Amino acid sequence: MQRRKGFTLIELLVVIAIIAVLMGILMPALRRVKEQARMVSCQANARQWPIIFNTYVADNDGKFFSGLQVGSNYGFYWPWQLQETLRDWKRNKIWFCPSATKPITDEEGHTVDTFNINNAWGIDTTVVSAADGTYQPGENGVNGSFSLNGYLLTIPSGKEYESGVSASDGWRKYDQIRQPSNVPAMLDGLRFDTWPLANQGPADDETAAWSGNDMGRICINRHRGFVSCAFVDGSTRKVGLKELYTLKWHQDWNLNNRYTKAGGVEEREANDPDFWPEWIRRYPNF
Repeated sequence: MQRRKGFTLIELLVVIAIIAVLMGILMPALRRVKEQARMVSCQANARQWPIIFNTYVADNDGKFFSGLQVGSNYGFYWPWQLQETLRDWKRNKIWFCPSATKPITDEEGHTVDTFNINNAWGIDTTVVSAADGTYQPGENGVNGSFSLNGYLLTIPSGKEYESGVSASDGWRKYDQIRQPSNVPAMLDGLRFDTWPLANQGPADDETAAWSGNDMGRICINRHRGFVSCAFVDGSTRKVGLKELYTLKWHQDWNLNNRYTKAGGVEEREANDPDFWPEWIRRYPNF
């Protein structure tokens, strides 16, 4: 009887090469499927916030949260005005994009992880002394990875938001906003509030921590050139990073600002190759 021959070395190498090629083809596809699943889950969580907001304004004559007055500053620490179950990050999982659940700081404020765009902002257990009383952060603190459009907050007339924008340019009555489908309510972000300005560019560093650059708090590459955004009308969709400049953040927002096609961004790019930070250049203009 003739003994059966085994595989030759060349045959084994061919099989291994074929498997490697197939893995190279399949892995990017699998990563895209995982990212799409995270984006769907992220949008589902973001979509819950307009529901919460509409319930609140229905009980408060159309007015949105005010945020807290801390010293001479208005509109701060708005999550501290939520119900206990909504403040507490362990009890309210809709605070999170599933791509950014690991907090950068612990309950004592100690840094526990290196900051990047896929971190939650951190666990804030600050007891806030405001002009009208003392506010608790919740049993386990406040933490998440979404940002509120701070211009929705109803601060007193004659005052200014953190960005310097006048209270009169804020949205005042949440239930009377015109074209609410273009007014952001809640979106992927590095802090629980933001007050972007039309002349603010994105952060120079893709992994920069949150700072006084409020556009930099939300123009973050968490979803391959997009962020999840819930709008005042309750709709939720992915928004291109440069598309953020075309949204109506407050009443006096310039829709033809320097970062938009209508405002001549493509001519600026042609004259200045460094107009956009390197990390964001490859994404389309709007």
